[in-house]
Amino acid sequence: MTHAPVTMDAVTDDRAAEPLTEYTQRIAQRVRAFDRRHPLLWDLHLTGFWLTAALIDYTGGGWRNIAHNLDVPGWLLLTLSLGFTVPLLWRRGHPGAVLLTMAPFALVNAWTGAILQATMLQLLVVFHIALRLPLRALYWSTPLVLAPVLVSSLRHGGQPWNQQLGAQLMSIAVAALIGVTVRTRRNYTAALEDRARRLETERDQQARIATAAERARIAREMHDIIGHNLSVITGLADGGKYAAGKSPERAAQALDAIGTTSRQALGELRRLLDVLRDDDTTHPAERTPQPGLTDLDQLIDGVRSAGLPVHTRTEGRATLPPGRQLTVFRVVQEALTNTLKHAGPETTSEISIAHGDKGAVTVTITDTGKGTPPPAPSDGRGIPGMRERTALYGGTLEAGPRPHPEQGWRVRLHLPEETPQ
Repeated sequence: MTHAPVTMDAVTDDRAAEPLTEYTQRIAQRVRAFDRRHPLLWDLHLTGFWLTAALIDYTGGGWRNIAHNLDVPGWLLLTLSLGFTVPLLWRRGHPGAVLLTMAPFALVNAWTGAILQATMLQLLVVFHIALRLPLRALYWSTPLVLAPVLVSSLRHGGQPWNQQLGAQLMSIAVAALIGVTVRTRRNYTAALEDRARRLETERDQQARIATAAERARIAREMHDIIGHNLSVITGLADGGKYAAGKSPERAAQALDAIGTTSRQALGELRRLLDVLRDDDTTHPAERTPQPGLTDLDQLIDGVRSAGLPVHTRTEGRATLPPGRQLTVFRVVQEALTNTLKHAGPETTSEISIAHGDKGAVTVTITDTGKGTPPPAPSDGRGIPGMRERTALYGGTLEAGPRPHPEQGWRVRLHLPEETPQ
């Protein structure tokens, strides 16, 4: 791949042109900003400029160079000059009214033959009509500006009337075209700014939604980790207390199990919280895989050591994606945790896992407890959190008492077949 050579002259030209362009843009932006802040002051300056130019034309006698009648009274010339310039102060707010105000002065100017050049200021008003009013306003403003030209041609002669009308019509068209162009550019710029604001708002909303979803996910993970391990530790501590007097060896085993469970919970919490440390490059987060089906045996052993007999049954074999494995693991973990906390003494639990085709799986967790059902929190954790996990894969989760005459609680998870993306 070859690169075209860059000459020093080209670099110099770019460096010289870019600052000039930026400087011009900054000046234009400052002028527009000043106009927005002080519109009346800007209008006074512009009106004063044209008034001064009209008075110079009147007092200096420049109007005599193109006039058809050199005997026009001075007071009338002054009146006409003021009539063409003073109304410009309101040209932006009321351009139609300003043009109507100028029209009698333009007709008198044409009838008397003074032909003051200030009459061309009507084109400035036509520009503002095209810029600010509906375009249909040009239909009546065009004849209004052409009428004095026709009057002058018929009364004083000179060039053929059709040539004068054609030249004036071309001037009106140019002024209107400039106004429409500026208007279109302003509308386009306003649309771009509005779109940028809406995109920025939408981006902020999406960021807030993503942040809330991530917080909810982390809250669910922490609830599952802490809730389950604390329930196991509580069961082990109660068992160790009863065994302390009769079997010190059993109490020591319970303490060892408590230590193992605590360290395991701390390790999982560290891995979860390390993910939040995006800006820490010296201690990158551990990318340890999330729990899956292979970790169910360790989970069940911990529950058994806490005093809850658990029986498992598996039908079929299948390799599930990591996300589905995590969902199954968390549902089983939540169900066993609720059994430990709410089912009461002398409870047993059974876990049935049935694998189907294409990633389909059905998991049923039952217990024989007599305790009250687990409460349904409103913060999206617990069983509601499990339903949210299940919904990610289009599955269903049912949780409720077992049908009569059986007693206890049942949680049933079903994840359907994977659909190709």
